[in-house]
Amino acid sequence: MLRLLRVVALLLGAAAAASVSAARSGEISRDDFPRGFVFGAGTSAYQYEGAAAEDGRTPSVWDTFAHAHAHAGSGDNSVNGDVAADGYHKYKEDIKLMKDTGLDAYRFSISWPRIIPNGRGEVNPKGVEYYNNLINELLDHGIQPHVTIFQYDLPQILEDEYDGWLSPQIIDDFTAYADVCFREFGDRVTNWTTLNEPNALVSLGYDAGLGPPGRCSKPFGLGDCSRGDSVNEPYIVGHNCLLAHSSAVSLYRKKYQAKQHGLIGINMFINNILPFTNSTEDIAAAKRAQAFYTGWFLNPLYYGDYPVVMKENTGSKLPKFSRNQSEQLINSMDFLGINYYTILYVKDNPHDAPSDERDFMADMSAKAIFASNSTTGFYVPGYGLQQVLEHLKQSYGNPPIYIQENGYPMHQEVVFDDGPRVEFLSEHLRSLLISIRNGSNTRGYFA
Repeated sequence: MLRLLRVVALLLGAAAAASVSAARSGEISRDDFPRGFVFGAGTSAYQYEGAAAEDGRTPSVWDTFAHAHAHAGSGDNSVNGDVAADGYHKYKEDIKLMKDTGLDAYRFSISWPRIIPNGRGEVNPKGVEYYNNLINELLDHGIQPHVTIFQYDLPQILEDEYDGWLSPQIIDDFTAYADVCFREFGDRVTNWTTLNEPNALVSLGYDAGLGPPGRCSKPFGLGDCSRGDSVNEPYIVGHNCLLAHSSAVSLYRKKYQAKQHGLIGINMFINNILPFTNSTEDIAAAKRAQAFYTGWFLNPLYYGDYPVVMKENTGSKLPKFSRNQSEQLINSMDFLGINYYTILYVKDNPHDAPSDERDFMADMSAKAIFASNSTTGFYVPGYGLQQVLEHLKQSYGNPPIYIQENGYPMHQEVVFDDGPRVEFLSEHLRSLLISIRNGSNTRGYFA
């Protein structure tokens, strides 16, 4: 497995090369972006830190899932995050790379089981020390820390105790964990993201079974589906994610924001969704997909309730918000983080089964087809990002946005040719600049 340290270095170099190349060609340069616009790069704790059993860290659901996947497949233990990029030991080298590349900011996530090994209660001083050292090193090099509080790695002990995100108990435990993060690091961290991609978490972890905790049920799931319920669990987990986010934000605003002067938001995985054909059916299906993929979470956050089409199609499966919950959700973020990679074409796919026999993909009554090509399996024209930003501007009041992930996958087993990545980043940065000039309130871009 190619160490992520090397990948990050190459990726950052590609981003710099893209900017230089664009400037030389007379197209765009960094100076074309607004003053204060943030350029950065990011990682997540599980793919970056390693040190999986060092200094008091306990297993997360990612550890459990990755080890089980390795044993069920090739038996190759290197596909887990036990070592990963070894950022726990090599963060100083990486921060020097960030400085040399000219980054303004670095987005990273905090490992919940490193900070609170039992999921709740006693705080691990060694975990706090690591993140203090990381944050201070970033600041010493003039790099802003942008911190994500949760990026999939729930402490396994909470999954074992009460099924994690399936229980409303997670709301209190997540809020208490966030409180520790705000208290320990908020004097230096002014950009907080509560949850990373809860819409992907529910799909991969509780419907398809292709991500931790690997829950699903047949015939919908693609994992082993030995436990789970693809019909109901995604909606329960999504609901608890939203309430946990709004609870943590409420705490931050009441207890910390006035003195720490930080911003807090949430992150969503967002594709550019287009109809597969110009037929009336496919156009309607694309609108439903927009509601199910992103409106599922963004509508409650901006309007206090789920999209109407979701409520109509899911029947009694979709939980309801109380009036107080809706009020706490609305405007519970100072910015929206988005992870954008690709275009998703949508074809109408009607289902006649009752809602209690459908997963959320079937509730959506649409088939998703990802854009790709035969060479790399990954082809995305830059205009997709521009269309996503325009949709967010029109549908949700032009919120402040940070693009927290955008990038291009490369096969690890081939001789590294960075040309496609440079082209991808260049094209998307041009698209981003057009969006900003058209009024998008986008404030930062992270590779």
